[in-house]
Amino acid sequence: QVQLVESGGGLVQSGGSLRLSCAASGSIFSISVMAWYRQSSGKQRELVAQITDGGGTIYGDSVKGRFTISRDNAKNTVYLQMNSLKPEDTAVYYCNALLRVQPVGPSYSYWGQGTQVTVSS
Repeated sequence: QVQLVESGGGLVQSGGSLRLSCAASGSIFSISVMAWYRQSSGKQRELVAQITDGGGTIYGDSVKGRFTISRDNAKNTVYLQMNSLKPEDTAVYYCNALLRVQPVGPSYSYWGQGTQVTVSS
């Protein structure tokens, strides 16, 4: 019923930029938090950035000053602008949303399938 679809991944040279998008669709009442996580081979998934419905943001230390998260609440879409990319940014990037499907009720966490970002040196 609820689906998150990422797009915008690809191959970029070190120092380059990339913009990821994630659109949530389905029966959604509200999305309180949207976030980007990433996972490199053999490593645990880590938080890259998150943004609340009110616009508050949190960034992982490794991306502060380089990445910017934003969202369009009307479109249930979150973006991740990635600048000054480094080889260590190479990972599968996953979109996450904490959302409600009813005006009053529990919130559920949903994940996208991920999009590959590869940064060459």
